[in-house]
Formats: sequence, structure tokens, C-alpha cells
Amino acid sequence: MRKVIMLNRVSIDGYFASLNEANFGMDWFVQDPKVDEAVRSGEGVTDTLILGGKTFRGFEQSWTPLLKDPNAPKELKDVAEELTQLKKVVFSKSLRETNWENTELFDGNIIEEVRKLKQLEGGDILIMGSGTIVQQLAYEGLIDEYMFIVTPVVAGEGKPLFQEVKQFGLTLKSTTSFDSGNVLLRYELKK
Repeated sequence: MRKVIMLNRVSIDGYFASLNEANFGMDWFVQDPKVDEAVRSGEGVTDTLILGGKTFRGFEQSWTPLLKDPNAPKELKDVAEELTQLKKVVFSKSLRETNWENTELFDGNIIEEVRKLKQLEGGDILIMGSGTIVQQLAYEGLIDEYMFIVTPVVAGEGKPLFQEVKQFGLTLKSTTSFDSGNVLLRYELKK
């Protein structure tokens, strides 16, 4: 069975996004290419990306222009190409169309659809951002692994990653710290 893996940046005080919608809630992130490299070189092969509508729109606006930009830095262009090649499963009640390759839009039952996705042949399934989806899938025990990029910031306010979920245990798989102050924590769901 395929694994569902959550990847999110979180502040020390547990927020995954700020309240600044203009910057897609990412204004306090401490960017570090070494963290991104460590995440991409992780275990297994990922071929599917689950996103909520807001996160998808942010990704689409940020990454698709880089595909055709001859002046885009190679590292960013590589990420844009990787994201384009992934199958993107987007859950949204309002989004009706997109031109980004390999994207499927759903407005139905998230839990049911993710259970189906886990049964299909293929690589792992990654969830990035998409706090509401993370909360729903965590509540149902459908996320197998959690990757947190803990950013060295106390945000003070923002969007909490885990709200309205029941308690569940995790087992630490690995910890990697970076000169930027970021820490990458990998956990698996305790069964």
C-alpha cells in the first residue's frame, strides 16, 4: 500500500502559515536550499501530490511561471519541473479549471478519495501545506509519515497545523539540523 506523507514548515509554536494571505502565509519561513535538498533526497519515490485549493493556487502562481522564465535560477526551475511532473490531486469546492499539467480537481469526499489513492499502484503520496486536509486525514489516521521543517521563529499567531484532531502518537525516524536554524524532523504514525 502507498504511504501518505505530510510535509510542512512549522514555527516553534506550532503554526504552519501566517495570516498574511498576500504572501500565502509564508512570510516567516527561513528558506534554506540545504533543507529543500534534504527533503527531496528522502526515502522512497513520491509520484503524487495532494493539495487544497488555496495551497494549489499559491503553488501554481509561484512555480508555473518559472517553467518558461529563461532567467529563473536553475534550482528553482528544477523544483518547478519536479512539481509539474508529479500527479497533483487538488481538493477544492471552488476551483474549476487549471492549465498546470498532471492536475486533477476533486470536490468530493477527501477521506474516501485518499483511501482509494493509497490502494493504487505507484509511489508515495505527499501533502504539502493544505492544513485543512492534513487535519482531516490526521483525524482518520490516513497519514503514515510526518515531516516537519521546524523554523527558528516564534510566530505568535497564524494558522495552527493541528486543530480539531484526536490525539495520536508518532515515532521519531530521524532528525537533521541545519546552519540556518531549521530542523527537519521525520516521524511515522505509531500503529
